[in-house]
Amino acid sequence: MIKNRSTTRMQYGSITIMVLLFYFSNCSSKKENDGIIGLEDVKLSTLTGQSIATDEFEGKVVFINFWATWCGPCIHEMPSIEKAQTLMKGKDVVFLLASNEELDQITRFSKKHDYDFRYVQLNNMEELKISALPTTYIFDSEGVLKFSETGTRIWNEPANIELITKIINHEE
Repeated sequence: MIKNRSTTRMQYGSITIMVLLFYFSNCSSKKENDGIIGLEDVKLSTLTGQSIATDEFEGKVVFINFWATWCGPCIHEMPSIEKAQTLMKGKDVVFLLASNEELDQITRFSKKHDYDFRYVQLNNMEELKISALPTTYIFDSEGVLKFSETGTRIWNEPANIELITKIINHEE
């Protein structure tokens, strides 16, 4: 009999924990943006500190790689991003490298490294809930987020060029 009570208490305890986990996992801050980020939600500045209006990219796919000067994997990924950018030249896609670091840090990095990137400053990393670097977002020509990934990729590999091309061509 004692063994059965013990088993019953463990079952009730397990059920209680499962209910609490379910409840708290559904109390997240989804209402802030309902999990949908649009290009207009990304606040960017030029390296001279001027705000960038996202309507500047209207009708274009926007590839944004979030990185930092201290991030080894970010720097390791850059040559493949530059090669992908070259392969996509002439297509309706814009490549941006966005860091939330100080403007002078980003500028020093851009002068020290010989990449043909449009470096920008990200002004709202916390709002976008970017928790690790590198992270890449790809928005379609209407500013809808179609791809999001944290971690590195070799962006000039055929499968990744195809991914970007499908977004350009509005293929799902």
